[in-house]
Amino acid sequence: MSSAPAFYPITLDIAPPAPQSRLTVFFRILMVIPHEIILYFLQIAGQVITLIAWFAILFTGKYPAGMYGFVVGYLRWSTRVGAYSALLTGVYPPFALDEAVAYPVRVGVQPQLEGRNRLTVFFRLLMVIPHVIVLALVSIVAALALIAGWFVALFTGIVPEGIHNFVAGVSRWSVRVNGYALLLTDEYPPFSMS
Repeated sequence: MSSAPAFYPITLDIAPPAPQSRLTVFFRILMVIPHEIILYFLQIAGQVITLIAWFAILFTGKYPAGMYGFVVGYLRWSTRVGAYSALLTGVYPPFALDEAVAYPVRVGVQPQLEGRNRLTVFFRLLMVIPHVIVLALVSIVAALALIAGWFVALFTGIVPEGIHNFVAGVSRWSVRVNGYALLLTDEYPPFSMS
């Protein structure tokens, strides 16, 4: 059995569990609505750009830099909002595609614009299916753990470390798979939460 690579070109750094306002924990779902509205349109744009980039990579072997930057920005923004929704941080996410270095949830992407593997790009949707199946099952467990963590945080003001680490691990795995599906890298993501 192979182990996870020591370095993957898409990373997710999440700060350890910290105290959160119990009031914002209670209203967390409502608080992300403005972000979700914007992310809905950014997701559509990101999907269109990814489709265009798919053709560009197939014909030229290159991912256009401007398109790449937008999709990376979308991945960063949506990941920050997802982490805030999942109680991984109590800091309200910025409305920005740019990297937020001071934010407790940071997505790092090692750019891969040229020398792309056209064959794996062509079959990308098929290649991501095993991850989607396993992640769907693991995400059900994470959702149940998150419900328990929500109740604990509602009364104590902090998500238990075990739940935080498990949900953070699922988020790391999901970000790598999303980045791979969005054609940001050709390196197949590991089946790993670390």
